[in-house]
Amino acid sequence: MMRLGAPVVSLDRLQLGRLAMFAEWDDENALERFLTHDRLGRRLAGGWHVRLRFLRRYGQVAALPDLPPRADRTDPDEPVVAVTLARLKLPELPRFLHWGRPVERLVRDHPGATFATAANRPPRTFATFSIWRTAREMTDMVHGHSEVPSAERHAVAMGEQRRRDFHHESTFMRFRPLSEHGTWHGNRLLPG
Repeated sequence: MMRLGAPVVSLDRLQLGRLAMFAEWDDENALERFLTHDRLGRRLAGGWHVRLRFLRRYGQVAALPDLPPRADRTDPDEPVVAVTLARLKLPELPRFLHWGRPVERLVRDHPGATFATAANRPPRTFATFSIWRTAREMTDMVHGHSEVPSAERHAVAMGEQRRRDFHHESTFMRFRPLSEHGTWHGNRLLPG
């Protein structure tokens, strides 16, 4: 796992003792079997997780080939979870860090985000995970419409990404949170 906005080379950023897992399941029974009977699943069962329903994606990655562009509509006033998954072009790492770290701080500190974190699988796979009080607050942040200092950071970084892609492949996915299991440092993170 990684702490968003932390110095690039630090134990605070690269939390080597923490594991993040993002997985797709056939159904709830398959997930429950994994958490009960699989060795890794039993280790993860005592941690925190949230179950999600896929809503939409922008971009595509080979690891998730069957996700349609849109599965359902989003109510702008409902909570939403945003997940990004990207495979970085290693020569683009300096640009990615230059443009991405201000966005990390924007998401981490945004009043509409109840939780934001990231993970990586070296050398080039990066993911972010954020929970938002409302889809509207998340989309306002994306387009620079939030009433926070330097609200344009995400929109500017997206422009730089379009100018010269940082990644071999990337996707941004939106999910409806269904349920929360366990606590994160003693706290519940889903709004409501």
